Amino acid sequence: MNPTRSALATVLLLASTALSHGAPPAAPAKEASAEKADTTAAKGYFKPEQADSDGSVTVGGQKIDYHAVVGTLVVHPRDWDDAPQKPADDKAGDEKADGDADKPGAEAAMSYVAYFKKEAPAAGRPVMFLYNGGPGSSTVWLHMGAFGPKRVVTLDDAHAPAAPYQLVNNDSSLLDSTDLVFIDAPGTGFGRIAGPGKEKAFWGVDPDAHAFADFITTFLTKFNRWNSPKYLFGESYGTTRSAVLVNILQTEKDVDFNGVVLLSQILNFENSPDGPEFNPGNDLPYVLALPTYAATAFYHKKLKPMPEDLRAFLTEVEQFATYDYAQALGYGNALPDDDRKAIVEKLAKYTGLSEAYIRKANLRVSGGEFEKTLQEDSDTTTGRLDTRFSGPTMDPLSKEADYDPQSAAISSAYVSAFNDYVRHDLRFGQEKVYKPEIDVGKYWSFTHSPPGGEGQTAPFVNVMPDLAAAMKYNPDLKVLINGGYYDLATPYFAAVWEMRHLPIPRKLMDNIDFKTYESGHMVYAHAPALKEIHDNVAAFVTSTNNEKK
Repeated sequence: MNPTRSALATVLLLASTALSHGAPPAAPAKEASAEKADTTAAKGYFKPEQADSDGSVTVGGQKIDYHAVVGTLVVHPRDWDDAPQKPADDKAGDEKADGDADKPGAEAAMSYVAYFKKEAPAAGRPVMFLYNGGPGSSTVWLHMGAFGPKRVVTLDDAHAPAAPYQLVNNDSSLLDSTDLVFIDAPGTGFGRIAGPGKEKAFWGVDPDAHAFADFITTFLTKFNRWNSPKYLFGESYGTTRSAVLVNILQTEKDVDFNGVVLLSQILNFENSPDGPEFNPGNDLPYVLALPTYAATAFYHKKLKPMPEDLRAFLTEVEQFATYDYAQALGYGNALPDDDRKAIVEKLAKYTGLSEAYIRKANLRVSGGEFEKTLQEDSDTTTGRLDTRFSGPTMDPLSKEADYDPQSAAISSAYVSAFNDYVRHDLRFGQEKVYKPEIDVGKYWSFTHSPPGGEGQTAPFVNVMPDLAAAMKYNPDLKVLINGGYYDLATPYFAAVWEMRHLPIPRKLMDNIDFKTYESGHMVYAHAPALKEIHDNVAAFVTSTNNEKK
């Protein structure tokens, strides 16, 4: 559902109705026009699909009637020419096909679910595009857990019982503030990719962002939303995508956005706590993960003495991490013994790990090691995406955690509930397979050309320059950062660090706002945090949509 440890380690190692309601014209007209278009242009691998339905959701005591559209849109790689072409044979994997990755033969049908508030003029009604990350994840998680009109009920910090699962009215749906478009990445959800070199055409940092840009501009045309206030919402790797995507949309497509919402941010993969031992000399991952270690130890009552207030405690830990700890690590093996002893004592106090373990780790504990070790005395593994979760240790002799208890705890509920909901309520997919996640590791390219650096790549993915370029190109672009204290996949303090080091004029820092929550990577999995993030994002949209300004 979000960046896996193996993926990150690999990086380290390598009509009128539409105008008045924001809803589409009647389906029969669309289908007829699509058929007519097929007679004048060469047939591709896919045709757009669509199913329409209506529903209502109650948010904050207010009933909101909506029109829902679920289906697919066809997109193409960057620099695709829409002149009629005859698709080449689908020969992915052979040498000839690999060389044709940039040609029109490659094509993707990207699936989505859109919700339009009825009786809301499209021109002034905001529209938000939401997606999860992976890479290789669909957007079932944000859809069914966060902001769709229905959400699945799971336990707060423990494994959810097996089916049947409960779907309830989502009182925190963002339909009170904006229309919503949940987009599945190429090859995930009901979407598929085809054509020669299809994997290279869509699976990589830059190809993925261009596919999403193509999807969004196509959507704006199809549903007459070009003059609507526009927002991106990305979670996890979706934040990486957002940085690249918003820059492409603004500088290459001439589509300015009102705001970008980032949840569980990772822009610079070199700062990840997953596998930092493979990149010796860079101690930042240990520094930036420390506040999350401290929050986790606080939650599991592993600290002696126990602090009274979490947020005050974390402020103290952040200060220590930024100054004393970072300076000590900077000395490397030249750190004097007395200073080393003092740092060991502080780390034990803040993390709940033993001094002996910290000394053996040379003051440097990776995310996986912390997850395996914190509750080792009870053969319990701590969660990664959400460290509030715990589960039985797979291998008591392993060095790192072998799995993520939080992912194991909730995945079945989200996937099962969506598969039932989309077919019964949204009336789509009866003879199709929905892929919540796919393995793109073999094909995914982390090569990225930053703005102004065509042909230049870095050894690690770092899209901070992309977000900075987008903010400088459009000085009115606002950014809302959201992070959970218990997220060890993308630690919240790493996002703070990245924003503090974004290469933008100091005055543009006023365009960035930070919100933190007592939850994990999927902030919305904790009910109180879901209400908080709804209120924060709704306020963000209201303050930036320009409708009444």
